[in-house]
Parts: sequence; C-alpha cells; structure tokens
Amino acid sequence: MFVNRAGWIGRTHLCLWAIIVSELHNMAGKMDGSHFLESYKLSDRYQAREGNIFLTGIQALVRLPMMQAQMDERDGLKTAGFISGYRGSPLGGYDQELWKNEKLLTEHDVHFEPGVNEDLGATAVWGTQQLDHYGQTDYDGVYGIWYGKGPGVDRTGDVFRNANILGTSKHGGVLALSGDDHAAQSSMFPHQTDHVFESCMIPILAPASVAEILEFGLMGWALSRYSGCWVALKVLTEIVESGEVVNLPADLPTFVKPDHPVPPHGFNYDPTLKWPAERMQLEYRLLEERIPAIYAWAYANNVDRIVWKSDQPKIGIVTVGKAHGDLMEALRILGLTEEQAKAAGVSIFKVGMTWPLDPRKIGEFSRGLDEIIIVEEKRPLVEKQLKEQLFNWPADERPAIYGLRDQNEKELFPMVGEFSPELVAEKLVTVLADTNLASVVVKALENHRECTKALTLPPEIITRKPFFCAGCPHNRSTKVPEGSTAGGGIGCHVMVLGQGRNTDTFSQMGGEGVAWVGLSRFTEIPHTFQNMGDGTYQHSGVLAIRQAVAANVNITYKILYNDAVAMTGGQPAEGTLTVGSIAMQCRAEGVETLVIVSDDVVRTRETGALAAAETIHHRSELEALQRKLRETKGVTVIIYDQTCAAEKRRRRKKGLMPDPKKRLFINDRVCEGCGDCSV
Repeated sequence: MFVNRAGWIGRTHLCLWAIIVSELHNMAGKMDGSHFLESYKLSDRYQAREGNIFLTGIQALVRLPMMQAQMDERDGLKTAGFISGYRGSPLGGYDQELWKNEKLLTEHDVHFEPGVNEDLGATAVWGTQQLDHYGQTDYDGVYGIWYGKGPGVDRTGDVFRNANILGTSKHGGVLALSGDDHAAQSSMFPHQTDHVFESCMIPILAPASVAEILEFGLMGWALSRYSGCWVALKVLTEIVESGEVVNLPADLPTFVKPDHPVPPHGFNYDPTLKWPAERMQLEYRLLEERIPAIYAWAYANNVDRIVWKSDQPKIGIVTVGKAHGDLMEALRILGLTEEQAKAAGVSIFKVGMTWPLDPRKIGEFSRGLDEIIIVEEKRPLVEKQLKEQLFNWPADERPAIYGLRDQNEKELFPMVGEFSPELVAEKLVTVLADTNLASVVVKALENHRECTKALTLPPEIITRKPFFCAGCPHNRSTKVPEGSTAGGGIGCHVMVLGQGRNTDTFSQMGGEGVAWVGLSRFTEIPHTFQNMGDGTYQHSGVLAIRQAVAANVNITYKILYNDAVAMTGGQPAEGTLTVGSIAMQCRAEGVETLVIVSDDVVRTRETGALAAAETIHHRSELEALQRKLRETKGVTVIIYDQTCAAEKRRRRKKGLMPDPKKRLFINDRVCEGCGDCSV
C-alpha cells in the first residue's frame, strides 16, 4: 500500500515550492523526527526505494514503469517497458518529463516513442503484446503504457476494441492512461471516458490520489497480465495535476492469483487463433472467460475496499475515484469523526475498479443496509451497475440506492461540472437529515460557510477571458478580410473564437475544414478560410485537406506554423515537420495554389520552402493575399511561418535563439490607445 501522507488538490499549489518544502519538513518531523531535508534529494522521487518522497501525478506516471521493472527483476523476469500516445492536458507535460528522464528510463529498459496521434500510439503499444507471435527475443514480455486525454480516448476506440479482444501477453500487459477533464479546465468541453472503455470491455481503475496512481498502476499491469485484457487507468485533472508526499513501502507489492479456473489455452494473447475463422471464439473468450477472471482477481486483491464499517449499518456511502477524497474532506468539514459516523450507522465503501463492478465485494457491503448513497462524478457508471446487481434481491433485503437522484427523484449529485468537498458536504447534510447527526452537520456546515465567506471572491474578479500571449503569431494570422468567414480548430489559435473576427465555429482535431464540405453545398457564401496548427496538421489535419481537395470545395487553409506544440508546453511536433515539407506534401495532395507568409522572409527562403510554394511574402501582405485567394477556385493554402512567442522567450533564455536588438516598451499609465506602436 502506498500511503498518501498529505496532498494538495489544485494546480496552483504545485508552483509554490517554498510551501511544499516547508510542509515536507514539518511532516517529516511529525512522522519520524528525522532531519528529512538534510538527506532528501530531488532525484529521490524516482530513485528512492522506500520512505517519503514528494510526487506530482505526472512524476508518479514516470516513476511507475521503473517500479514495474524492479518488480519483474525481483520475480526473475526479464522484461522491458514501452510508452506511446499523444499529449493533451491533463497529460500535456507527460512526454516532457519522460524525455527529461530518458537516461534513467533506459537504465530500466523502458522505451518512449510518442505517437504521431493517439490511435497510432495505441497501435504501437498493441504491437508489444505480439512478442510471442514473432519469437526470437531475449525478453519474457513487454509491459506497455498508452496515454491520451479524453478526446484521444474517443479517437482510439477502434484500436482499443481490436487489441483488447486479441489480448495481452502473459508477462506484458497494457495500461491505458486516460486524462479525463471533468470540468473542461483545458478542453473544449467536459469529457468522461468511462463509458468508452466499458464499450470496449476494458476494466477501469480509478485512483483517488497520487499515491494510488502508483498502487493502481502496478495493480493494473498485474490484472492485465492475468486476465489478458488492457486496463484503463483514469487519471483526472484534479489528481494528476496535484502533488503529495507518498510513503513508499519497504517492499514492492505482491499480487494474489485467485482460486479461479483457467482454461487450457489461458487468458492471454493466443497466436494460434487465426482471424477470421475464430471471431466467435475470441468473443466467447473475452465475455465468458476473461471478464469473470477480472471479477475473481479484483476480489482476491481487494481492489474495492470497505473504509468504515458500522456495527449497525444503516447508510452505506459508496465513493468512486477522486470523489472519495471529496467525501473524506466533506466529513471533516462537517466535523464527523469515524466513531461518530459508525455510531450513527454510516459505513463507507471505496470502489477502485469502476467497471466491471465486482459484485461479491460490494454485495457483502450492501447486506443489512437501508440505503446506499453513491458519490461519483459525471454520468453514473457504478450506480447503474449496482442497481442491476441488486435488482433481484428480495425486496425486504434490497437497500434503496441513490446517487444521481434522491428518494423524491430530485437531483442529488449533479452530472454537470465537478464535485468539491463543499458540494459533497451540502449533499451529506440532506442524506443525514433523518439521523441523530442532523443538527451537528447543519451547524458545522453553517460555520464552514461563515469561515470561508471572506475567502470567496466575486466572479468578476477571478474571471479572465483567454487571449493570445504578447507577440503570439496567431493574434495576427487568424485575422480575415472584411466579408470573409473562418473556422477554428484545436490549438492555441482556437482563442480567436468569440473575438469578433468572423471565426465562430470549430471542429475536432483533424476535422478542420471538412464541415465546409457539407455546408458549402447549401449556402450562398462562396468561400471560407480555415485555421490549422502545424501540430494538428501532423497529427491528422492533412487528411482534412485531402478530403477538401477530393470534394473540390472553395476553401483556403491557413496552416499556422509556429514551430511548437505551444498549448501543452512547446514540444516539437513528431517527425521532421518543416515549412518546406508541409508545402511539398500539400502540393502532392492536389493543392494547386500555395503561398508562404513569414515574419522573416530571408530565413524562410533559406529553408528551401520556395521549391514547393509559388511565392514567399512578408506577413504584412497577409490581407492582400487572403483577398486574392478567396477569389481562387478550389483548395488553396497559406503557410504562416512565425515561431510561437512563448517558445521564442524560452529559447532566448536558453541561448538557442538570438535576443532582438530592438525592443519596444509601452507605459500603460500614459498609453492613450492611439495604435501608433503597431505602426
């Protein structure tokens, strides 16, 4: 068990290193009286084998495969690790941290190869489970990690379905890291991936803390190896972007193989099964053999746990993932101790595997209860499974189940947004209204509101509309001539939406401009512009251009080459993407008219881009070029070449780019907004 000694929920705390160091020092003194900071090194987060370390969620995910390597070495196995996927917040910085620790990962035989996009990364991970099929290897197996944010999970469903039904290798196993953003803190919309994995019949583990990322990650590989299934690890924004002190046990965990019948062919990938003749056999093995094996393994290894158990249980509270932390903090807000709650008949059950829900463990918890309250964010997954499992219980033994709705069919825990301890505390006051704790919790909640009232800022103070960084090329490149319209897409340039620049629509990543293929047939507007980032172009956007060429619609793509995947930290796009290679590829796709706009025409010419472009122009000519191209029939392309302003600043600090000799400073106290500075 990896113990969470203390945690900070919220990304702002991660920047406050001084506070963290102070807290580490205080906690170390309280725990064992040692002079913690005198011996603690930053490298301990990855290299320490036991004791207290400070980890962010991302760092836990980097440490995780190295711990698996140590476990396999302990067990006499020679294995390797393979990681692939595609960046996206809340996993936006995962690749950077992996690159930063490449040497240490290599020492553990862990290899990182980022995917051009999510589904190609997943396919590469799928390949590692086919080791037995090809033979001729020095390894007993390869354990894999796929990573991607919620929309990447949506995109990769086909790979998940195929890879999962074929199975993982006996000493391999795969974790699928799903970066879920329930509150759309860094996404176009809130997203929840649980039901996608359920559809692909991939079991889901939901850690509630950074410590549990380590615990559930190792658990996930063990389950994947045993059952032959991929295993999803749901890493929510509020977990993976937080940090905490984790206590490492002296010994790495050992997992139990359940007393469960194993068929002669086993549960894992079977290269003797040949497609297409064995399709029904593959489905049978997944549904009738491997899913029951998952239940058995989860029960034997206590994936789901009883946290508090009352001697006279009346109310059972079932928590799911991050909501468990919300509940425990809510109980603190309400001033309820474990003894008080148990005396009032309250028990708590923590679900670790949200699908498929182990019926035995939660069934044992449910017996004797009057009602069960399920605390889970977003659309219900555990609630619907529990209702199905208990449906046929005798009426006098079956507890009432509330989660999304209460006993009066009114909303209890909302599907919209995300939970907070305060929200859960308010709902618990309702749940405990008929117990002897009612007056206690009502008073405690009132006191909490009074104490925190002064800390609550008016919405107008903390609300900030997103806008481009100072010097951002997108602030200029996204402008279109009067009378024209443009479409947005995924990337920093999406902030042009709602800025009054006739750019009010957008698409999913890789679909940029394709909506116009359908719309153009039914509107009197003859032409549109479409923005597309260079990272998106490499990810999948070139297919959208191919579709527009195939449909022969009148559209001008503005490919915004800012030389960095700026929204997630300034990483380079995968491959050798240059202005020249984009130009040549667009030409090969059938684009007849292509021009380049640059903030430095000489630099762009020196890259050889003119070989595929008609002309290269200074960015000051963008307006005139757009007016010309909107009158040109078919698909046309403008490549706007200007490095991301934030990335320029990073490179200048590192000495990788010369500092400008001329600078312009504006005193905002005397600025009259005349606009002369832009001239």
